[in-house]
Amino acid sequence: MAKKEQSAEQKEQKKKKAVEQTAPESPKTGVRPKDKSETTDLSIEQKLKNLYSLQLMLSEIDKIKTLRGELPYEVQDLEDEVAGLQTRIHNFQADLKELENTVGQQRIKITDSTNLVEKYKTQLDNVRNNREFDSLSKEIEYQGLEIELAEKRIREFTADVKLLTEEIQKCKTFYDDRKIDLKSKKEELTEIVSETKIQEEQLREKAKQLEATIEPRLLASFKRIRKSARNGLGIVTIQRDACGGCFNKIPPQRQMDIKLRKKTIVCEHCGRILIDSELAGVE
Repeated sequence: MAKKEQSAEQKEQKKKKAVEQTAPESPKTGVRPKDKSETTDLSIEQKLKNLYSLQLMLSEIDKIKTLRGELPYEVQDLEDEVAGLQTRIHNFQADLKELENTVGQQRIKITDSTNLVEKYKTQLDNVRNNREFDSLSKEIEYQGLEIELAEKRIREFTADVKLLTEEIQKCKTFYDDRKIDLKSKKEELTEIVSETKIQEEQLREKAKQLEATIEPRLLASFKRIRKSARNGLGIVTIQRDACGGCFNKIPPQRQMDIKLRKKTIVCEHCGRILIDSELAGVE
């Protein structure tokens, strides 16, 4: 009887284990079964083909940028120059205002000193002793020197005002010319951008979609190579038994490995990824 109960319990435990093994994972754990992504499912051949297609799209975008040439940089430089001239004119105008205020203060000094001289001269007629006479005479002399000093400063400041006014006028003329140039360059850039904007946006969208099908590590390596390459080529075909990027000869055995398309191979000289012409669709 005990054996029957024990065997029944063992059967029950086996059933529970079987149910646990076949049951799906609890949603509370948040763990999903690991499925292979599209990028890992792709063969080396398809990865290289996608990468080369991406290179063609990015090269087209580079051509559009080349078409614009140095124009965006010229526009930026002109904008900076116009902003600098505007700041310079503003500073000059502030200095001019300060000089004009200083000239006004010196004129007030002359007026005050002239009034004091007249006052002291009037008092000279009523002096009672030599001490008062000497004191008033010194005051008249001192105020005369103050007037001369103020007149000298007025002449100096007036000359500075004249030079500064001329400089402001020159800057304003140059500022107006630069603004005209900036407007012309902006219109030219806008025209070029409007002609190529739709094409560039379409290429960028396609490139973005294609990037999603490429293995992240391979894509990161490709972008790094492309960034350091002068012509922006991260993957190239074999041309006349040589690398299509640096034009160094590729050994026959290495060419054979590239044609087998079993692994990603890079140029020993420039580091660019290599693809055979047939896979790239290049005659």
